[in-house]
Amino acid sequence: MKISIAQFKSELGAVEENFSTAASLIEAAQNSDVILLPELWSTGYYPTPVENFADKDGQRTKEFICAAAKKFSVNIIGGSVIVESGGQIFNRCMVANRRGEIVATYNKAHLFSFAGEDKVFSAGDKISTVELDGVKCGLAICYDLRFPEFVRKIALAGAEIIFIPAAWSLKRLTPRQILTKARAIENQIFVAFANSSGKSEIINPLGESLAESGRGEEILTAEINLSDRAEVIKTMNLLGDRNLNVD
Repeated sequence: MKISIAQFKSELGAVEENFSTAASLIEAAQNSDVILLPELWSTGYYPTPVENFADKDGQRTKEFICAAAKKFSVNIIGGSVIVESGGQIFNRCMVANRRGEIVATYNKAHLFSFAGEDKVFSAGDKISTVELDGVKCGLAICYDLRFPEFVRKIALAGAEIIFIPAAWSLKRLTPRQILTKARAIENQIFVAFANSSGKSEIINPLGESLAESGRGEEILTAEINLSDRAEVIKTMNLLGDRNLNVD
């Protein structure tokens, strides 16, 4: 599976410009199997008041990623956007398959209180997995990475790859690098981390970096081989060796 991360720093509140940038990057990465966008790519992280920038039921974003996915016959994990739904505001990820159909949505579960997210967004309460080209994939958003029990639930649901759109400050680059590798190693999964601020990364189940971006706008691509994961698990089955009888 060929994965591409469309990394770019959105202009705060400049929705039209950001949609245009995303469209150009998706077109540039069209020969991939999966394209991943960053967190809050359509608005930047994050303009206030958020309700003024919310996509009603995610409709514009759905139409955009579905049209692009169908046009280029590529799976698109649409980063995340501000969505108003049922009177609540969510930080939501939507996924379109090659046929241009929305096949999964995920609302960010862990809200970054340091940046006031808990004051303006409602938290999601469910994990989300989706099958793309026969591969079970999981979704998380930025701060979710810091919660190992959350990622473990996704792994236990059968995910082989976890896709993580983010707007992670490079002031906290070292923890991010450690955490993405730790989540990959402890769950024996691939991790694709798309960061609007730069230093996006694609990591294998051994915690090895397959590709890492710079800090500017770019397409980061890596080819992953799911049989490599099977070999890792065959050698050392961490999930299978868990002792659930420990108090």
